[in-house]
Amino acid sequence: MTDIVPDKIPDRPTRSIRRRHLLALGGSAAMLAACGVIPEVNKPLNLYSLSPKVAPVDNPPPLNWQLVVAEPKAGADLATNRIALTRAANRIEYFAEGVWSDAAPALVQSKLIEAFEDVVPQLAVGRDSAGLKPDYILQSELRDFQASYAGAGGEAVVRITAKLVKMPERRIVSSISAEARKPSSGAGLPGIVSAFESALGDAFSQLIAGVLAAPQT
Repeated sequence: MTDIVPDKIPDRPTRSIRRRHLLALGGSAAMLAACGVIPEVNKPLNLYSLSPKVAPVDNPPPLNWQLVVAEPKAGADLATNRIALTRAANRIEYFAEGVWSDAAPALVQSKLIEAFEDVVPQLAVGRDSAGLKPDYILQSELRDFQASYAGAGGEAVVRITAKLVKMPERRIVSSISAEARKPSSGAGLPGIVSAFESALGDAFSQLIAGVLAAPQT
């Protein structure tokens, strides 16, 4: 019987074969992308920060104490840098075209510290990660931080509950609640971000007034 010897397989494909493979792969990738299987991983997202305006404080009390502003607690739906929105009860969605520059609790903490520094510069204030030994800690919870489209137009909703805790006894000396709603100032996400900025400024004004009015014992 005569042995059948297969044709020798080349070590590497020829240039024309490689080119056909590349064209086939490129066509397949284009079809998958068109079907939404491959995400646009390089598409940039808009990053949004906030610069809330806070009401000035007239005739503040003596402030010979130190305050630490702890990072607010938040549920998993708000403890993210995604910008939340609601269009129906008990349902959270997120804007696709932009995100916060930081997770919402960290963003609120940073901006609240800046607000204290701006309107009450004589108060020594810092964050809990700085290793300070404060006289008081402001502990808070971010209850609402989302856009709402329940009505005719969109609005930003901010609600923060806080407790002023005396150290080192860890005794609550005051409970403070702050809430604000502001309508969108324009179409799309930029208008809602502007509403967030205004609502957060109002909420911060309420929190700062509550802290300064608390009994210093």
